[in-house]
Amino acid sequence: MIKNLNSNFDIYKKRITAVQAKLKEGEIFILFAAGHQIRNRDVEYKFRQDSDFFYLTGINESDSILILSRKYSCMFCLPKVKEQEIWTGIRLGKEYIKESLHLTESFDLAEWDKKLPELLLNHHSLYYFFGKDSKRDQELLHVSQTVCNRARDGKFGPEKIIQPYFLHEMRLIKSAIEIDLLKESADITKQGHIRLMKETKPGMKEYELEAILEETYLRNGAWGGGYGHIVAGGKNACVLHYVSNNAKLMEGDLVLVDSGAETKYLTADVTRTFPVGKKFTEVQAYIYEIVLASQKNAISMVQQGKKFYDIQDATVRFLVDCLIEMNILEGSVEENIESGSYKRFYMHRIGHYLGMDVHDVGRYFIEGKRRNLENGMVVTIEPGLYFDPEDETLPDEFRGIGIRIEDDILVSGKKPINLTEAIPKEINELESLRN
Repeated sequence: MIKNLNSNFDIYKKRITAVQAKLKEGEIFILFAAGHQIRNRDVEYKFRQDSDFFYLTGINESDSILILSRKYSCMFCLPKVKEQEIWTGIRLGKEYIKESLHLTESFDLAEWDKKLPELLLNHHSLYYFFGKDSKRDQELLHVSQTVCNRARDGKFGPEKIIQPYFLHEMRLIKSAIEIDLLKESADITKQGHIRLMKETKPGMKEYELEAILEETYLRNGAWGGGYGHIVAGGKNACVLHYVSNNAKLMEGDLVLVDSGAETKYLTADVTRTFPVGKKFTEVQAYIYEIVLASQKNAISMVQQGKKFYDIQDATVRFLVDCLIEMNILEGSVEENIESGSYKRFYMHRIGHYLGMDVHDVGRYFIEGKRRNLENGMVVTIEPGLYFDPEDETLPDEFRGIGIRIEDDILVSGKKPINLTEAIPKEINELESLRN
């Protein structure tokens, strides 16, 4: 058997069958694998399969195409050519893929242009993620129109394109296998974060911490980071998606680290903030405890039947109340929420779905209404407070402080499960590790 990232295809066969069951007569579903992306000139980025494609097929090869209808399935894939495999690695080949996934047919990729009109023929609806790839969009629109022009022959083609959001709804509810992989990612992430908490010293560069994270993840079998590592010392923590990671870490500052390992296409997403030196200052500790309290309260609300955006509202209300007590904001809680004045200090959401993508798929609203959390969903909870270093209306001791605390939470009835709770976040724990 040719070695693949997942040699057991049973889970993917079941997922394909589940998608076919959602398709009605006359509907067809097309899904494209990722292609190789150029970094510069003829150098490519490390290949990472499209999440939707891997979720359905377990195939880790580029450029494949999956076609499904209610009673038919096929895949177009790279051919097995010895000369090319010598350069780029062994390919699975159409026969192996067909057998492994129990497909009706399989084809070499070179047959795509010829077969596409035949496959679209007599299908009135096309399920396809329109807008991800403009070239594919134009190709499918053109061929669909060509097939529709055969109306005089009693033939027809797709008259409408529908976004297959049902696939994202499938991905939103995690299976037991996926939860185990998320736990594995969380454990590797824990090792990276704890190393930083122990080894960080004033005078180090942010990229040295980034290197420790990546080395820890790779050494423990992860893909690496599931997204770009954020290592933000001092005032850099006030830039939410800071990625430069090239500043020197200074005694007396905090460092905010937002990083998660990705294992077998499931990623963690964790943020911790700790002192560059040995201890929090009094002001830093005061703000940190506020953020930590807001996070604990938000985590407790991650329950089946709760609305995710209601957790955001409750967190905003708590943080606004604290900012008023600190004399950072003036007026009532309601006035500040209505005006949005708090967004100077807390400008992002409480979290997001997590899974194969760090900002994972799934709708937050259904028919315009906030949706309820369901068992099997995994979300991040990540409140923060950020004090602009250039805001001269703030007391000097507040300016440049940025604190965020983030964990990965599994919805499980009325008792949320914190997948990343083993990563220290209490002040005494952090200071103990720093010492």
